[in-house]
Order: sequence, then structure tokens, then C-alpha cells
Amino acid sequence: MAFDFARLAEYAEFVNGRLDELLPRAEGPSAVLMEAMRYSVKAGGKRVRPYLALRAAEICGAERESAVHAACALECVHTYSLIHDDLPCMDDDDFRRGKPTCHKKFGEAAALLAGDALLTLAFELAASAPLPPERTSAVVRVLAERAGWKGMVGGQTADMLYEKEPPAEETVSFIHAHKTADLLTAAVLCGGLCAGADDEALGLLESYGFNFGMCFQVTDDILDVVSTSETMGKTVGKDAEAGKQTAVAVYGLDGAREKALEYAKKAAEAASGLGPEAEDLKEFALWLPERKK
Repeated sequence: MAFDFARLAEYAEFVNGRLDELLPRAEGPSAVLMEAMRYSVKAGGKRVRPYLALRAAEICGAERESAVHAACALECVHTYSLIHDDLPCMDDDDFRRGKPTCHKKFGEAAALLAGDALLTLAFELAASAPLPPERTSAVVRVLAERAGWKGMVGGQTADMLYEKEPPAEETVSFIHAHKTADLLTAAVLCGGLCAGADDEALGLLESYGFNFGMCFQVTDDILDVVSTSETMGKTVGKDAEAGKQTAVAVYGLDGAREKALEYAKKAAEAASGLGPEAEDLKEFALWLPERKK
């Protein structure tokens, strides 16, 4: 059975409504800041990370409402990372999801501050979730570790520092694991923690998130070679031009496709361990190597 994208869209609509409630309104002397925050969060996207968080909570026996704050926090962290990633000092992109990037719309200073504000808002949301204190604390810690210097930020740093270096499997694995997989792993872990999942379930969720994230990034590397800017909604072909460390550079196009399938199968295996309720996570992982954008 193929992955149900209507279900993903339904969860995305739910999350979009909650984000609209939780994001600050554009008013007062710093209204441009809030406008830039809202513009970037509401620019589109499938809300994959919130979906994973909400479904992980449900799979572990809780109502999805228990993970709403965590899901919205994850989307704020993800959006902040995209705003900063698009800046001229980083990847210097003019378009994101088919729309002008935040710095092209509001200027570099406002974009930088909007990213900062979304990151700090994420922790405000995670900390204010109506959960037992020990669960809230665990969610905040996972989000901090997976988004910070140990995780996404560390991976992004390596992504920049190793440009123009000879392609190396170990370097690519490090970048993929931290730049991309860590936040996707945080998504399912936060959902499980919101539900009070046991260690066995959290271990399966962690395995799922890691392999899902690795597959996601390998596929991204492939699409940067074979897709178009119109399809992707952002500039393609920049990885090779910048001398990035990518799966395609290390394994070749066919080898990268095999690697994506390998990660997808491992994620699906972890989802199977979570029981029949996690069938959609399994299907989602197996679909990833086929994605076109």
C-alpha cells in the first residue's frame, strides 16, 4: 500500500492552524520581525517533522494534542534553519518553496533576526506544553541536543567547512546525520516522549528517525543533480558547483540511489517494530527514494 498523502495533508492543515495561533501577530515597533517570521513559516512545506512528531505520539498511545507544542516547535526550528541556510553568507539562495527567500523579501538583517526569533520561540513552545514536567524537560533537551552544536548546527558547519575537499564517505555521513537526520530523529523522539514512551519504543523511533533522515538527505543530493529548479522550488545544481560533500559525489548517481533504498528499508524495519499502528511511517520511508521534490 502506498503512503497516504491525504493523511499528511490533513495533519499539515491541523499544524498550520495551530502555528497561526501560536506565532506572534505583526504589530508594534518590531512588526517587520513578526511579519518575516510568519512569511517564512507559512511559505509552504509538507510539515513532515510535525507529522512525524504527532504520529509518534499517537503510535505510543497518546492523543496528538499532547505533541502539538513539540510539533510546532520543530517546525519553527526547521524554518529558522532554512532562513539562515538561504543567507548570502551560507548557501545564498533567492528562492525557497518557489517564493523569494526571507532575506530577499525583508533584507538580510530582518531575516537573520527572524531566524533567531523562531529558534527561541521553539523553546518557548516546547517548554510551555501542558505535559508532566519530566516529559517537558526531556522534549526540550532532545530538541536542544539535536538542533544545536551536537546536531543540526554542527552538521551545517561541516557542510560549509568541507566544501572543495575531496569527497569522503565518512564526511558525507557525518554531515547527513547531523545536518538533516538529527532534526527528523528529534521529531519522532519528541512525539514519543510526549506520550511517555518506554525505552524500547524510543529506541525504535530513534532508529526510524535516523534512517528516514539519512534517506531524505541522500535523495535530496540526487534531486540536486536530476531535478529542476521549477520542480524543487529552489535552485538546483549548486552542490556540485560549490564542491559540496554529497552522496552523489561519493557513490555516484546509481550508488546514491542504492544507498537511499538501504536507509529506507532500515527505517521501514524500525517502523514495523512499532506495530501495525506505525504502518504509515513504514510506507512513508519506503516512498522517500521515489520523491521528485
